Amino acid sequence: MSDRAVAVVRAGALTTVQDLGRTGHAHLGVPRSGALDPAAVRLVNRLVGNPGTAAVLETTVNGCAVRTRCAVTVAVGGAPCPVRVDGRPAAWGTAVRVAAGSVLEIGTAVRGVRAYVAFGGGIDVGPVLGSRSTDLLSGLGPAPLADEMVLPLGRPPYTATKGYVDAPPWPGPPDELVLRVRLGPREDWFTDAALRTLATRAYRVSPASNRIGLRLEGPALERALPGELASEGMVLGAVQVPPDGRPVVFLADHPTTGGYPVVGVVREADLGAVAQAVPGTPVRFTPVR
Repeated sequence: MSDRAVAVVRAGALTTVQDLGRTGHAHLGVPRSGALDPAAVRLVNRLVGNPGTAAVLETTVNGCAVRTRCAVTVAVGGAPCPVRVDGRPAAWGTAVRVAAGSVLEIGTAVRGVRAYVAFGGGIDVGPVLGSRSTDLLSGLGPAPLADEMVLPLGRPPYTATKGYVDAPPWPGPPDELVLRVRLGPREDWFTDAALRTLATRAYRVSPASNRIGLRLEGPALERALPGELASEGMVLGAVQVPPDGRPVVFLADHPTTGGYPVVGVVREADLGAVAQAVPGTPVRFTPVR
């Protein structure tokens, strides 16, 4: 195997390979997948001189650790967290040069949920349907990281010495999520009181949330119509309402079909902040046209 690789020392709670996702395959039952915080991915890639589409690691809560088999430039962003190289503190949110044989450790998030780790050249696992992303729902792409797994790296970018950004601004994890939602296609399945509840009441992020959906705790939405729909297509950001009445916002690994009614769809631009919303974070919906 090429020396351009990293070996997993500690996989963490859930660490996956992600890029910007695989689009255009929903008709095959394949969701987009990809990083939950695409802006963070673009920025860590920019820090190491990669194109924004290069594959990175997405960690969950408690980070991970890898041993580099080659000298490589690394950047860690997304959720603020301690970064160490061979046990010594290293910079978060900027480019760091790591020597061959060193252990890079991404620690537990201080705020937020998901950190992103870019390596010069990107993670060079084989693409599936045009993406290197791990899809937890369908099982496409590389498996989640496990101890002793080896991940190949691509060639370092020729422009790396020119491409670094010294101190980019990083948005902080949200104290409150405000999600703009366009009602429909099935808002008529809910009472007027339920639609007022959605627009005026606060919810909280549930600990049961994951890459498939943001599950919410709070007031139930009352149905105006009984029964269930035939399965129909689902999109990123769809606010589906299961029988308990608590909304679920579909995220990157969402199913492409479903039978529970969708009361609205959250604007994609608002979904990046969801990646860093810890359980208990307040959530408010703002209807827009």
